[in-house]
This record gives sequence, C-alpha cells and structure tokens, in this order.
Amino acid sequence: MGYHWNWGIFWEMSPEGTGTYLDMIIQGLRMTLITAALAWAIAFIMGSAIGVLRTLPGRAAPLLANAWIELFRNMPLLVQLFLWYFVFPEVLPAAWGIWLKQLPGAAFLTSVIGIGFFMSARVAVQVSSGIEALPQGQRAAATALGLTPVQTYRYVLLPMAYRIVLPPLTSELLNTVKNTSVALTIGLAELTARARAVQLPAWNEALGLPRPWDQQWSLRMQQILAYETDLLDYGDIFDGSAEIERKVDELKLEAMEELKRIEDMGGAVVAVESGYMKQRLVESNTARLEAIERGEQIVVGVNKYLETEASPLTGGIDSIMTVSEDAERDQLERLKSWREQRDPKAVANALADLKRAATSGTNIMPPSIACAKAGVTTGEWGWTLREAFGEYRAPTGVGNAMRNDVDGLDDIRADVDRVSVKLGRRLTFLVGKPGLDGHSNGAEQIAVRARDAGMQVVYEGIRLTPEEIVDAAREQKAHVIGLSVLSGSHLPLVADVVARMKAAGMTMPLVVGGIIPPEDALALEKSGVAAVYTPKDFELNRIMSDVVRIVEQKNGLTNV
Repeated sequence: MGYHWNWGIFWEMSPEGTGTYLDMIIQGLRMTLITAALAWAIAFIMGSAIGVLRTLPGRAAPLLANAWIELFRNMPLLVQLFLWYFVFPEVLPAAWGIWLKQLPGAAFLTSVIGIGFFMSARVAVQVSSGIEALPQGQRAAATALGLTPVQTYRYVLLPMAYRIVLPPLTSELLNTVKNTSVALTIGLAELTARARAVQLPAWNEALGLPRPWDQQWSLRMQQILAYETDLLDYGDIFDGSAEIERKVDELKLEAMEELKRIEDMGGAVVAVESGYMKQRLVESNTARLEAIERGEQIVVGVNKYLETEASPLTGGIDSIMTVSEDAERDQLERLKSWREQRDPKAVANALADLKRAATSGTNIMPPSIACAKAGVTTGEWGWTLREAFGEYRAPTGVGNAMRNDVDGLDDIRADVDRVSVKLGRRLTFLVGKPGLDGHSNGAEQIAVRARDAGMQVVYEGIRLTPEEIVDAAREQKAHVIGLSVLSGSHLPLVADVVARMKAAGMTMPLVVGGIIPPEDALALEKSGVAAVYTPKDFELNRIMSDVVRIVEQKNGLTNV
C-alpha cells in the first residue's frame, strides 16, 4: 500500500519528555502485566471461593454464589470500573471516601479490583463445573475417611477439580491480560480523567500547527501546575464556599427556567429543529461582543492594554508550522492507488446494497461493514447516504428580524439605505464559511450585525465548499462576499473562491476574516481581496462601514 514505516520513532523523545517512545511501550507493558497478575490473583482466590460456595449443600450458599456470578459476569467491565472509581467512594463515610479518592494509586487499585472481580465470576463457574464433574464417590470417600467438609474440599475436591479445568483456567488468565490491556488503554484513562492532559492547546495553534517547542511549552505549564503546586492535593478547594454555592444556585435556577421554556415548546428536538437553541447561543455571544465594543467587558489586548512589544516567538520563517503543500498531492496519490487495487465490481455492489438499505429503512450497518471490506472510501460512503437521505443543514441562529437596540448603527443604516437606492435594490451581503472548521461565532456575528445594519444577509451555515459559496452568490445576486476561515487554510480556500468567481465572470468584492498572519493578509490583498480582518478588528460597526464603502466604490457610486 506504499506505507513508509519510521522505525526510528521508537528511539525519539516522547511528548512527556520522560524517555523515548520505546520506554513508554515498555512501561505500559510492565504496568499491564503487574495489573493483570494482581487482578488474576483476586480472580483466582475469589473465584475458587465462590465456586466452592456454589457446590455446597443447602440453598443460602449457592444462592449467594449465583448472585455474585450474575452480577459481575453480566455487567460490562468499563461500567464496573466506573462504579468502583466514582460511585463506591461516595457510599462510604465521607472521610473514608476522600481518603480513597486521594490515594496516589487510586486508578491502579480501581483497575485491579474491577478486573479481578469481573474475572472471578468466570473462574467461579469453571471451578464449580470442575467440582460437579467429579464422581460422587470422591466426596463419599473423603467423608468415610473422617475428613471435615473443609478438608474434603482442600485435599480432595479442589485439587482434582483444578486438574480438570486447567485448560479453561489458562484461557481465563489470557482473558485477564486482554481485559487489562483494554481497560488501561481505552477505559481507565477516560474514566479517571487522566487523558485530559493529552490535549495540549498551544498559544499559536490558531495560526498553524504547533511546533514541537510550542507543544512542549504547553505541556511544561501543565506539569508545573501538577507537580510544583498543591493543586492536585485537594479534592475540591471550593467545597463549602458560600459564594460558589450562591453562583451554583443561580445557574441552576437559570437552567431550570431554560429547560421549562424548551419543555413548553415541545422538547429538545423541537427546540433544535426550530432554531431556538442556536438562536439563543448567537444572541448570547452577540450581547458579549457588544459589551466588549462598549468597553463594559475588558479583553486585554483587544479593547484595553493594546501596547505590545515584538515577540521573539513569532520571528523567523519557521515561527508557524503549516501543512506541506505536498500533503494534498501525496494523499490524492495514495487514494488513487487504493482505488486501483480494489475490486470495482465489489465496490459497486457494496454501495448499491448500502443505498438500497438506506432508502428502504433497513439497518445500514451490515452493508456499511461490507463497504469497508470492499475498500469503499468514507467519501463514497457518505455521498451514497446523502443521495438516500439528503444533507442536513442545521439552523444558523441568524434571524431575519432587524434589531433596533444596537448602539452606533444609525449612520451606518442611513449609508446602507443610500447605497441600496443607488444599487436599485437592497445591498446584499453573502457570508460564507468554507472549509471544515466548525467555529462559526465570527461568521454569525458578522451576519447578525450586517442584518441589524439593514443589509440583506445570506448565510447558510458552516462547512460550505467554494463552489457552493460562488453558486449562492450568483443566485442571490450578492453585492459583496465575506469569507470566514479559522482552519488555517485561508490561502488555498480564498484562492479557490477567487478562481471560481473569475471563471463565472463575477466581479463583486471579496472580504475575508479569520486568524490570519500579517504576511498572509498581504498575500490575500495582492490576490484581489478587498479587506482582511483579524480578531483585533473587534469593532463590528467599523467593519460594516467598510463593507458599505467597498461596495459603493466597487460599483462606482461614490459620485452618484
């Protein structure tokens, strides 16, 4: 398949900075084996005891043993780990629970106990089956020799039962190792919140890919907080705070009121489909931005304390790591090679079965699995489902009704009305969100402010292709196009849109907003973009004035 393995990565330094990747693998293997060994010890001892109880005469002991087996055998392992780690400490006396949760090896103990009890149910079934498989004469002979019931099990029944069930017990031992690997890799890290440190938000990630040094800096800050402060020594530093309790009560009240409104309108599904939830989110962010514009909410470096010195971290050609231009070509070549090696007939049949299942309303999982085995790509799978179901476009939250309570818009509205008269119709502003990023706040706020300024706004939400944006601009007869790009791919996306506009003979101005470095902003302006806006341009009214001026100049209306 053209894979190129980098075997040297095993000797490279790991992100934690505590050793190589090979050291990480060895440490993980050691932890897995230790956990599995201790868990198997619990499983074997407890399973043997429960297995013996299951074969005792009477009703109480077998009933207790069967209850244990049904409980721990049928409950999923990850659920048991969750209960042991989160729920069990809460049912203990408060002091005991806090002590248990603050143990240095709390997560390790959770995995050992959880896996041990989970496997003990299986060992109990094996042991009891081995005992019951023995001839009744064995028990009678032990009794005739004068052995007590305990001695009978210890010296006669259990040793012979172990010999019978040795093969399945060996299998259960291997299952213990397997379950330990799964628990440590998939479940335990998430359940105990240890995986949160894997995410390393870097200071410059909005501009491009964080460099190794940027990632290390972010990691070191988290490590300093973890190991050089006492932040992790306390379960809840705000426990008992009257101010925190007041704020929590206030949030609960507001949340209950909001839930009541949603319930009254028919539930969450109705609230989503009607656009209510999205509209509330947009309105909340609108209020926040207006407070920043008025200076009521301070954002350091945006509307106050704007002075800054040049950063040594942003100088030089390698200050921002971007994806190589060859990456797309290489990926397309791999995709082409993949398609050439698969069976076209099998792919066509698998996609036909998928579409048939989707249109008939039957389960699409089996044909989806068949598609994967045939080598169907995710794009082909997705487009087949789009043909059957259509494509869902979520509500944008940008309403049509213009607000009259926005400060500083009177002069801008007058300019919009004046230019609209000259244009012969209402000034139309198409706001496009190309690319795959889902950060729509900026585009939504631009659309809302343009609407409040009196413009005709066209905004269809996120993840549009350049082709869709250009087609919408032509159909809606837009006077200006605004692109919001926060994925770092502003250069290729804008170039694609500009090329399609030229091919279609469209001459309306194009403005762009996003996390855009100064050198990229210059490149965009040289390519024909009328204006580039970045987060420092937080005054939306000024942007609206610029848009009106750009449209007026582009259409030669300044002297009309």
